[in-house]
Amino acid sequence: MAFFDLSPAELATYTPDVRRPADFTDFWDNTLAQARSFDVDVTLNEIDANLPHVRIWDVEYSGFGGHRIKAWLTMPAHADAPLPALVEYVGYGGGRGLPHENLLWANAGYVHLKMDTRGQGSAWGNGGHTPDPTGSGPALPGYMTQGIQDPNEYYYRRVFTDAVRAIDAVATLPQVDPNRIAVVGASQGGGIALAAAGLAGTSIVAAMPDVPFLCNYERATSITDSDPYHEITRYLAVHRNQVDHVFTTLSYFDGVNFARNATAPTLFSVALMDAICPPSTVYSAFNAYQATDKTIEVYPYNGHEGGQLHHTARQLTWLAARI
Repeated sequence: MAFFDLSPAELATYTPDVRRPADFTDFWDNTLAQARSFDVDVTLNEIDANLPHVRIWDVEYSGFGGHRIKAWLTMPAHADAPLPALVEYVGYGGGRGLPHENLLWANAGYVHLKMDTRGQGSAWGNGGHTPDPTGSGPALPGYMTQGIQDPNEYYYRRVFTDAVRAIDAVATLPQVDPNRIAVVGASQGGGIALAAAGLAGTSIVAAMPDVPFLCNYERATSITDSDPYHEITRYLAVHRNQVDHVFTTLSYFDGVNFARNATAPTLFSVALMDAICPPSTVYSAFNAYQATDKTIEVYPYNGHEGGQLHHTARQLTWLAARI
C-alpha cells in the first residue's frame, strides 16, 4: 500500500469536525453507573504454568450488565507488592489467548491484566473464553454493526464498559498500587484503550493506543475498503436510508470523542501506509487528545503492523518514565 492519506504536514494539524452527541457525557455516566451497580466481584484462580519467575491467575470480574468477563493476570513471582499495573485490550477478533503468552509486562515489573473481549476470540491467536450474552438486531457478520440501530444496544457499549470495569477490578487487588494503573492495546485494543482513557479519568496515569481502531468512523468508511470499517460500508449499502442514523449511533463510540475527555499522558503510534486504520483517523484522535504530555510515534513505511516490537521497546521506555 502506497501513501494514500493526507500528507504528514496535514496530518499534524488535522482536527476534523467529528460529530459528538449532546448527551455523550450523560450517556456514558449513566452506562458506567449501571455497570457499577454490580459488585466488581473479582475472582482469582492461580494456575501453575511451569514458569517459576511469574505468577499467573485466571481472573473473572463483573463487566457490563454484571456479565462475567475473563482475563489473565500475570506478575513477577518475587516482587514486593503493590506494583504498578497495566491493563491490556486485544485486537479485533482475538481473545485473551493462553496464559504463557502474557509474559513481557510482568518481566518489566508490572502486574499485567489482559482482558478477554466478549464474543470474540475465534479469528486469530489462541482463543477467547468470554461469551456475549446480549443479542443484536439486523447486522452484518462481524462486530461493527451489532446493535447499530440504537446506542444502548450497540456492541461496543458493552466492550468499553468491560474495559473500564477491568481498571476498577485491578484497582481492588492487593498486588496493585491503585495510583499507578495504565492501559495499552493495538488496533481494536488501541481503540478500547482510548475509550478507557476518556472514561476512566484520573483512575489511570498513562495510555498507550497503538495504531488505534474505532476513530472517526465517517472518515474511515470514506477512504478505506478494508475490514473491519468496511463492515459498516456493506451494511449501509443495504440499509440505504440509515446513513445519518448509523453515524449518530457510532458517534457515541468514536475515539475522537473519548480523546476530547482524556488527560492521562499518552503514547500513540500510527503507520502511514495503514489501510485498516488510516492515518488521518488516528491523528483525528491524537490531535483531539487533551493531555499536555502526548507523543505519537510515526512509522512511515508500515501498514497496520505498525512498529511491532520496535514500538514495544519504545513503550517500555516511555511507560517506565511515567509510572
